[in-house]
Amino acid sequence: MPLSACGPRPRNANATRAAILEAAETRFARESYDEVGMRDIAADAGVDPALIVRYFGSKEGLFRAALESCQEGSTLLEGDRATFGTRIAHELVYGSARPRKMQGLQMILLSAASAKALEVVRASSKERFLDPFVDWIGGDDAMVRGRLAAAVMMGMKVSREVTGGLDLCEAHCKLLEQRLARSLQDIIDGA
Repeated sequence: MPLSACGPRPRNANATRAAILEAAETRFARESYDEVGMRDIAADAGVDPALIVRYFGSKEGLFRAALESCQEGSTLLEGDRATFGTRIAHELVYGSARPRKMQGLQMILLSAASAKALEVVRASSKERFLDPFVDWIGGDDAMVRGRLAAAVMMGMKVSREVTGGLDLCEAHCKLLEQRLARSLQDIIDGA
C-alpha cells in the first residue's frame, strides 16, 4: 500500500542514528561532556530525546560512539611506515583538508575534566589507539615509543588549540614540519 503525500514519513533507523551521532560529534567537539545535554543533541538532530537512549543507551554510550567515530588513531597506521613522521608532522602543522580528522582529540581535550567522560576516553583510547599503535610499532620497547610518539602528537595538537594556531610564517612552518617529522620518525624507528 503506497504512502500518501500527507501520511507519515517512513522511518529510517540508520539515518536517524547517523543524524544523532553527527549532532553529538559537533556538540562534544564544541562543549565539554558535562555541558552537553541529550536534549540539545536531540534538538540538533531533529529527533525525540528518547531515540538517543534507544540507539545509544545513555549519554555515556553516545559519547563513546561519537569519540570512536572520530578517532583518527587507525589512520596513523595507514601508509608506509618509513613516511610516518612526514605524514603526521604535515597533519599536525598544516591541519587537514578534512576538518573532522582531529575532532576526536578536541572532544578529549574539552571533556577531560569529567570523571565519566575520562573513563570512556581512557578505555576507548587504549582499545582503539594505543594498543594497535604499540602493536604496529613492535619491539621490546614499543610501549615506551608509543607513549612518547602519542605525547608529542597530542602536545603539538594541544599547543595549536590552546594558542589559537601556530602563528608562524611559512618558512618557520616548514622548519617545524621537518623537525617534527624527524623526531616522530626517530621515535617510531627506535633511533
